Amino acid sequence: MSAVTAGSTAETAAGAVAGPARTRLVARCGPLSLLAVSFLSIVASLFVDDWRTGAVALGVQLSLAPFAVSGLRAAALRLLPVCIAALSVAWSTWLLGEGGPQRLEVAVTAALRIVVLVLPGALLVSWIDPSRLGDHLAQRLHLPARAVVAAAAALQRFESLHETWDSLARARRARGLGPGRSPAGRVRFFAGMAFGMLVGALRSAERMAVAMDARGFADCSRRTWAEPAPWTRADSALVAVGALVAAVPVCVTLWLR
Repeated sequence: MSAVTAGSTAETAAGAVAGPARTRLVARCGPLSLLAVSFLSIVASLFVDDWRTGAVALGVQLSLAPFAVSGLRAAALRLLPVCIAALSVAWSTWLLGEGGPQRLEVAVTAALRIVVLVLPGALLVSWIDPSRLGDHLAQRLHLPARAVVAAAAALQRFESLHETWDSLARARRARGLGPGRSPAGRVRFFAGMAFGMLVGALRSAERMAVAMDARGFADCSRRTWAEPAPWTRADSALVAVGALVAAVPVCVTLWLR
């Protein structure tokens, strides 16, 4: 990453994965291949036009999911919004269609299409490190350096929101400004917390903008990068696997016809 963000993190996503997880294919891949597989799931979802195709495609994805999961608790937290979205789509599709067995099949197909679309990205995004993503976007895709560094810094700040929220909550409780037990007190507490997060984000953005301008991001025409951004065999293998998984609903659709 560039000088403005090279010192902000001491280890990359691959280095942060401990133990046997280091040997996993996804842990040795760069962010671009992970994003490519996530986008390939969009192509796969376009061919889910009946529940059988969706079931086969989802079964293949679930069979490969253990290779992209760093922990059961983290996977459950990431899959919970996916399940809620799929169930809400299925319920709304069935409800608007006035029920019936045929409409139920359409609702199940819609739910499976959502899961096939979102599942790979939901599991693979946890392996993407913002600093490595910025390196690859700038060096391999040759995107503007200022925009890339700003986006990488924003993603790093987003990852630290939970820690910032906890720090603000402890500080407010130490000053006697806790939420209390009443609903009104809790609403005031969370409103104050949200305002504090907004003020902190604005101050952080101002400091980041000053730091970037001081390092010549405003008018520099050529910039060097501290970390390399290689495309390895693991990246090619992951994209190949993602393409095969994305081709499953296509093959099933052609076979059923």
